[in-house]
Amino acid sequence: MLVNEKRIHTLNGASAGSGPVVYWMSREQRVADNWGLLHARELAGGTRPLVVAFCLVPGFLGATLRQYDFMLRGLEAVEAELARLSIPFVMLTGDPGREIPGLAARLGAGVVVTDFDPLRIKQAWQGDTAGSLGVPLIEVDGHNVIPARQVSAKQEYAARTIRPKIHRLFGEYLEEFPELTPQRITDPELGLELAPVDWRAVRGSLRVDESVGPVALPAGEAAGRAALDRFIAERVEGYAGDRNDPNADATSRLSAYFHFGQLAPQRAALAAAASGRGEGQEAFLEELVVRRELSDNFCLHNPHYDSLRGAAPWALKTLDEHRHDPRPHLYSHEQFDAARTHSRLWNAAQTQLRASGYMHGYMRMYWAKKILEWSATPEEALETVLALNDRYQLDGRDPNGYVGALWSVAGLHDRAWKTRPVYGSIRYMNENGCRRKFDVDAYCERWEAAERG
Repeated sequence: MLVNEKRIHTLNGASAGSGPVVYWMSREQRVADNWGLLHARELAGGTRPLVVAFCLVPGFLGATLRQYDFMLRGLEAVEAELARLSIPFVMLTGDPGREIPGLAARLGAGVVVTDFDPLRIKQAWQGDTAGSLGVPLIEVDGHNVIPARQVSAKQEYAARTIRPKIHRLFGEYLEEFPELTPQRITDPELGLELAPVDWRAVRGSLRVDESVGPVALPAGEAAGRAALDRFIAERVEGYAGDRNDPNADATSRLSAYFHFGQLAPQRAALAAAASGRGEGQEAFLEELVVRRELSDNFCLHNPHYDSLRGAAPWALKTLDEHRHDPRPHLYSHEQFDAARTHSRLWNAAQTQLRASGYMHGYMRMYWAKKILEWSATPEEALETVLALNDRYQLDGRDPNGYVGALWSVAGLHDRAWKTRPVYGSIRYMNENGCRRKFDVDAYCERWEAAERG
């Protein structure tokens, strides 16, 4: 098999037919380095047509024009690359639980292959689709180096508990991707007219907040691969020492490409492992594989990943004990959104997020913890953190984002620390700690200048 069978999980008990193979592209929006597409191509072989379909939901979980623009630019590149391989691409619009079975029925499909995704809404779509199809729906984990269903059958307590499980399986799964071969089946043989996508009409169908506009970051798998190559060549060596300095430009800046599936995390892991860059390489692999896959593990096994109900009992207890502590400042959601707090540093971080669709990881921790400190309740704080992150961040609505929010507000995957007002024993951060890490004034000046234009 081209694809390790442990990446493959059947979502219903239907029997396969002899008709075309449909790859329902969802989380992995790329042609190269895509285990799900590779498995679908292998099932199609030389005699069955392969069709790739993407189902656009015009108003997905509050996503803004910023996120849709980046995604659609990437999907246009997907269509072009698939055309080079003689594989048709279909853009559907609406509820995937209806649209994917409808396409499968029109094509007389014999099997549908799709991507692993731990989020509730994606699992619900898959469940609806699996129940409506008369043929198998097969899930392939092309997002995790170690498939999430294989690394652990339970919610892991922390990085230290999942790390040995990942390291034990690393050699089995960190393998080079096979090449995706062209197909020789012509469109008329599909029995359905598959016209090129009208991208102008697709954009016109969106029902999104257009006040949060696109950013200049290049989109698509070629752009993601180029960004990876630059990081490995220029910055991974200093990653261990400099990644917590927002002024150093030491991070990978790959999160948007990972989130939209325009770059395979496994491709990044292969590049890092081959780089021979010592501590920087090891630190990057820890973040890329252990920490990122811990997030998928949490969202897969805890349905309350975006609520305080997902936090550990010790964290809920300490937050509740300090629920009525006086807050040094109180801000509304609108004040946070507009970067109108008393803190120059916090306002600069929010400005970076609004202007660029990205916030440096260290600053995102500080930013979220201050929202906890300056909100009336921890529930309100978590709601604000998630709402602002998902509105502006290109990688919003991602397992990493949900886990980062709960880590900041409710100590997820962390331990109890010294008790303080408001925080209880949740880990504390303040501006003095930031000043020990980096030049705070330089960071503020940069984003104040950006806001002035």
